Amino acid sequence: MLRKIGLFFLSLWLLFVLIIIITIKVPVCISDDCQFIGVWALIKMNVIPMMSIFALIVGAVSFWDFRWRVRGTQELSFKIVEIEGIDYEHLTFLTTYIIPLVCFNFTDTRYQIVFWLVLVIIGVIYIRTDLFYANPTLAVLQFRLYKVKGEFRNGEVKQGRILITKDTFQMNDMVKYIKLDERIYYAYKTRQ
Repeated sequence: MLRKIGLFFLSLWLLFVLIIIITIKVPVCISDDCQFIGVWALIKMNVIPMMSIFALIVGAVSFWDFRWRVRGTQELSFKIVEIEGIDYEHLTFLTTYIIPLVCFNFTDTRYQIVFWLVLVIIGVIYIRTDLFYANPTLAVLQFRLYKVKGEFRNGEVKQGRILITKDTFQMNDMVKYIKLDERIYYAYKTRQ
């Protein structure tokens, strides 16, 4: 569950970067009598950017955990017998969630509360429906998405498996994978 929450934060990296750009307030003074306004005043002026920076850090830790987990687990393999590229899922998430959320009014406290509430609701839905693979940040990091039917070593055939990968897959490729969820795997082509 924590990994899914982390991947949700990772999926919103672009949103948090845009929020920082939109809302950050850094006082600039060019005259000789300039004084530092103080750390507390600077923090009070930048609550939303600070929360966004925290969310970026959570996403970065999640990505690091994702990469570490992929390297540190046992490799299993199967053969692809049907394949469909579903990279459009990244774009769907981007246009459905990130773009509309950037348009929030971040100057009014009520809108800020509504923004974070909407984000929590989207996060709960995202995690409960296992949509954490539809992650635009992973697309920017050159990951691909495939929906496959796989023939496993024990002869079992499983349909509807989602593969997150940096490789390009085709029919009959042998794939090594690490299970992220019941039907979602990080996968890569076997090097024979």
